[in-house]
Amino acid sequence: MSEMRVFTREELKKYDGTNGISYVAYRGKVYDVSKSLQWKKGVHQVTHKAGQDLTEALKEAPTSPICCSSSP
Repeated sequence: MSEMRVFTREELKKYDGTNGISYVAYRGKVYDVSKSLQWKKGVHQVTHKAGQDLTEALKEAPTSPICCSSSP
């Protein structure tokens, strides 16, 4: 089993979708949302942006927008 990569906040910011790769952090884990149609160009529902920790922002979400993603 491979070890999970650890990201700093600065590293995570690099994956905001502008380079075609979108990662978000949620509850201590980083998810690759690049291929999700709900995360086009690193933005979800015009509210959430990739390259960030969304734990607090998603507390009130009816469903997790990262449900169809994978770990990098």
